[in-house]
Amino acid sequence: MNEEPRFRQMGGELPTGNDPASIRKRVEAVEMVLERSFRIPGINMPVGLDSIVGLIPVVGDLITAAMGAYIVWEARNLGLPKWKLWRMGGHIAIDTALGAVPLVGDAFDLVYRSNTRNLKIIRKHLDKHHPQTRIIEG
Repeated sequence: MNEEPRFRQMGGELPTGNDPASIRKRVEAVEMVLERSFRIPGINMPVGLDSIVGLIPVVGDLITAAMGAYIVWEARNLGLPKWKLWRMGGHIAIDTALGAVPLVGDAFDLVYRSNTRNLKIIRKHLDKHHPQTRIIEG
């Protein structure tokens, strides 16, 4: 599935509001850019900036950690409990620490998708506490 039409379906622009639906769209867009921007030809595996920028030693991992921290910040704005925020921060810490290891870390970035894990936590919270934000994809 090509992700570009999905981004266009989201309106092509990211909403700027502080309502749960706007935050959900922004978080989903950031996760898509970080984890599933395009597919590797031949093996049809989705990759994103997290895997690509992570190839730059140390600096790349810090950049993607900061982008992942944005997702946690948005989760805080949604009112997620502290234990969930700590769990999300742990996902980013694991991704950053192991992603910094040369070669092994680059392979790890392809399989451990901390931002996708964090998005699942946010979606579960939103589906329970703000069910009107659900997007039915068909």
